[in-house]
Amino acid sequence: MTRDRLVLIAGLGSVAALLVALGFEYIGGLAPCELCMTQRWEHGAGIVVAVAALILPWRSVSWLGALAMLAGIVTGVYQWGTQMKWWEGLTECTATQNFGAMSSKDALNALMNAPIVRCDAIHPPFPILGLTMPAWNAVLCFVLMLIWIVAARRKPRPPLDFKA
Repeated sequence: MTRDRLVLIAGLGSVAALLVALGFEYIGGLAPCELCMTQRWEHGAGIVVAVAALILPWRSVSWLGALAMLAGIVTGVYQWGTQMKWWEGLTECTATQNFGAMSSKDALNALMNAPIVRCDAIHPPFPILGLTMPAWNAVLCFVLMLIWIVAARRKPRPPLDFKA
């Protein structure tokens, strides 16, 4: 399989992960915690790197994709460990609310009534095939990291020639 195809697969894997996360949030009504939001950034970085790797012929760009997925593994395992009570997680909680053009009174009321999502709570309230969502994210990031590593080891295509 070519380097570009591997990069495309890795980038689309991150797109799929973000779409699933947004689906759980906006369709399923599960507000994300602080660590859930962090895991979204790592997939966002994977998407940006995939676009860059398809444009630039350098192998080093693909290593950045592997690094982004390594960060996703670490974050996913960290949150999974806090959910399993193996260690104490973050002490912050997230209130998800867009204050936009609200008055200060309405914003304070919305903040006081916003759901508090703890990073050590399991969402949905049951594991899927024995693993929680951050554990599944760590598994996905591991697979995507392997794809990025294989892509980084492949010979890049020659640079595009834009001369007419």
